[in-house]
Amino acid sequence: MADFIAPASNAGSVQEGTFPVKAAIVLALAALADWLFYGHGIGISAAIFAVAVACGSLLANLAILNRSQALPAGALLLAALVPAIEEFNVASLTFMVLALGVGLLLTTNRDRHRLPERAAALCDLYLVGPFRFFRDAIGAFNLPALRTGFAVWFVPIVFGGIFVFLLVSANPLLEKWIGLLNPGNTASYVSLGRVLFWTVALSIVWPFIHVRWSGKRKMPTGLAEAAALAQGIPSGQNDFFGVATILRSLILFNLLFAVQTVLDVAYLWGNATLPADISYASYAHRGAYPLIVTALLAAGFVLAAMRPGGPVEQSRVIRPLVYLWVAQNVLLVLSSILRLDLYVQIYLLTWWRVAAFIWMVLVAFGLVLIVARIVLNRPNGWLIRANLLTLTATLYICSLVNFAAIIADYNVSHSREAAGKGVWIDMNYLFSLGPQALPAIDRAIAFRGLDPTLVSRRGSLVEQQRREVVSWRSWGLRSWRLQRILDAPQKSSTTG
Repeated sequence: MADFIAPASNAGSVQEGTFPVKAAIVLALAALADWLFYGHGIGISAAIFAVAVACGSLLANLAILNRSQALPAGALLLAALVPAIEEFNVASLTFMVLALGVGLLLTTNRDRHRLPERAAALCDLYLVGPFRFFRDAIGAFNLPALRTGFAVWFVPIVFGGIFVFLLVSANPLLEKWIGLLNPGNTASYVSLGRVLFWTVALSIVWPFIHVRWSGKRKMPTGLAEAAALAQGIPSGQNDFFGVATILRSLILFNLLFAVQTVLDVAYLWGNATLPADISYASYAHRGAYPLIVTALLAAGFVLAAMRPGGPVEQSRVIRPLVYLWVAQNVLLVLSSILRLDLYVQIYLLTWWRVAAFIWMVLVAFGLVLIVARIVLNRPNGWLIRANLLTLTATLYICSLVNFAAIIADYNVSHSREAAGKGVWIDMNYLFSLGPQALPAIDRAIAFRGLDPTLVSRRGSLVEQQRREVVSWRSWGLRSWRLQRILDAPQKSSTTG
């Protein structure tokens, strides 16, 4: 079983002695994150915050710093900041996060030299480290009874608050009901979003300031798990994620999700009458993406709770609760798919909406695979292989689908010009889909009349298509089929 130990023999006392300083640094960094990010777009601010975290970590861990590695770690961070300064995106964020973790590993951990050991340490830093903030914050009071009693309710309350925030953001009816509980000026209350932002910021920054790398305990895993199961509440490391905590969490989460499930069954699937001040479109369109985030968080919680070989996995009480919660999450994903479908019926298709459909189906299938792993008592490696196989098959099928033609044809067929409802055809978007959209573009031009500008732009796409098929080296079956469709009117006119 893993525990968090200091990198050096005397580091434990040193770190505990500097706890107030580290707490002040973490609070300062959280305040900086609030000033840089909350309510603002992210750009150069991400690089500034990364430098601040690195400086804060350096200041807080001078006593255990491996000074010979400080220069390489700094150079690595500076190199990783260049993409973020150029443009902030997923790739540049990944480089920054990895550089911070690797730099921390180089400068504060002398025991890991092999690549697997370093990879395991980084996984521990990113996946387990943030949760240590909550345990360390309570442990600072040095009240074991309070710590044990609060620990079993801390995870249910925190995660429950996150789920409530996501469900309310996805459901205007829930937002209205919660608003009725606070009839005064909502600006006078502390924003739930800001509280969650500070909680996340503190937990993410904490492992970089209060550094503890995982090591092995002398107590066997089986004995520790058996002791936790016998007592009903975990001890030590498992205080926040033991049997008692998971049981309370699942009961609370099932009750929270049941509210959303009942509302979706009544209003989304059953078409029940909504209050006069809430439109059906608002209820249906608003929650597609927040509900998917909710389902992903739920899947992560189930994987962590039902780890193979743990005492929770064999519990006759917890297993049915897990199955019920996963079933509610699958229904949640199906509701998200229906919401997105209703949105597309009005605002038509785009590349991102097609990708969202595919992603939602993968999430639903992934939840089913989680249940299959639990029922079949398979290891997490089986689950990873099954998901990779599903993802590979999905990508292979998608590679054979002409999405540009499908999107263009759907948008023209369901536009206001063709169907009498919905939105008008976005010709600029149709042309951005490329030559494969030409058959649909021809139909759109016919609806709008022979606009010289549209005809000229169509001619540019036709020329682009001909350049692509002029050489056998650039020949493709999809382009060949399109060329036959474009040549068909010319042949019929010649014959006539």
